Amino acid sequence: MKEILFNFLKGFGIGGANVIPGVSGGTVALITGIFERLIHALKSFDLVAVKLLFKGKFKELFVRTDIVFLLSVFSGAALSIFTFARLLDFLFREYPVYVWSYFFGLILASVFFVSKTISKLTFGVIVAYAIGTSIAVYISFLNPATENDSVIFLIISGLVAVSSMILPGLSGSFVLMLMGNYELVMIDAVNHLDLKILIPFGIGVVIGLPLFSKLLSWIYKKFKTITIATLSGFILGSLSILWPWKKPIFLTDVNGITLEKRNGEPIISAYERFFPESFDREVILAIALLLIGILTIWLMERLAGNNSSKPQPEENRSEFSL
Repeated sequence: MKEILFNFLKGFGIGGANVIPGVSGGTVALITGIFERLIHALKSFDLVAVKLLFKGKFKELFVRTDIVFLLSVFSGAALSIFTFARLLDFLFREYPVYVWSYFFGLILASVFFVSKTISKLTFGVIVAYAIGTSIAVYISFLNPATENDSVIFLIISGLVAVSSMILPGLSGSFVLMLMGNYELVMIDAVNHLDLKILIPFGIGVVIGLPLFSKLLSWIYKKFKTITIATLSGFILGSLSILWPWKKPIFLTDVNGITLEKRNGEPIISAYERFFPESFDREVILAIALLLIGILTIWLMERLAGNNSSKPQPEENRSEFSL
């Protein structure tokens, strides 16, 4: 029960991260020590698992798919998504600088803790780190697309978003923002349980999870150090997304008139980043929250380290470990 509770809390952190543009649920999975186990469990949903299901060999199926672990993680993630969506909707409107500052601290600390797992610094590792950083920075400066609620596009959104949601350093919510469907899916549909939006998006998620997990597991197993270096670069590059001080640039038509979404809110096309002009109360509090974000990751790392140092049952162990 203690292990289930820990995994539930880690899943809660993963779900909360997936709601936040610029923060990766995969990063939380990586720094809390369950990334490899999660990928291994997800990729086990294959033809062998289907055969076990139809043969009624449920015990073997549950062991193969690590079902108790997955249920504890995903139940925590689901609860987190539905609670964080409402909270973030309020916080982003009222205290954007403070929210981004805290998340900036989270990711800044994540860069250190993920990077330190690289066992040996080689030329290939440096190149992979640079490539990962460059890609994340490039993505952060792309202009978001317009909202699209067609069934096919929502399925594609779920497929693409879930791939980035489990990839450390690459935010699924930010990818959704680039595709124009972040507010439609993660805020409006989640808060109002709009099944016309959530069902096709969920179909994309269900299709994408096992497929991408299998690919990522193979890459991680064959090229572990290079993969960690690339993921660390992704995390470092994503800091540009979370810079606390930025002004939204709204999308306009050829006549300079601001375009609006169907709910009447202006469409953000990009952000103008800047440094604060004075060291006032807001800046001091923002820096304090940034430091709290760093402390949060440090505590999570300590907690994950203490938990992972304890023996696990044989059937719960991944076939490869970090």
